[in-house]
Amino acid sequence: MEKIIAGKNVNVDAEGYLTDMKEWNEDIAREIAKEVAIELTPRHFEVLNFLREQQQKDVALSIRGVGNSGVVDIKEFYQLFPKGPLKLSSKIAGIPKPKSCI
Repeated sequence: MEKIIAGKNVNVDAEGYLTDMKEWNEDIAREIAKEVAIELTPRHFEVLNFLREQQQKDVALSIRGVGNSGVVDIKEFYQLFPKGPLKLSSKIAGIPKPKSCI
């Protein structure tokens, strides 16, 4: 289904995840983050860009995998994206919900 995010028509699934990574940009990320009360910083974008790179390489994402990536540790991951870091960060990064997320 279509949704307007940051003034742009994008396709999302029933849970609001972008269905096409190419439609993503930083303004869309900021607006999605605002919906969940997160104000994105450059540190957030480091993590989001890492997740997008991993998705493009078809790497299965998990909290442990991200925590062991060297980009962010698990504690900081939870601080940056409270209440479900992988689920929230994936949505904000414009990638599909990881299979490891309920």
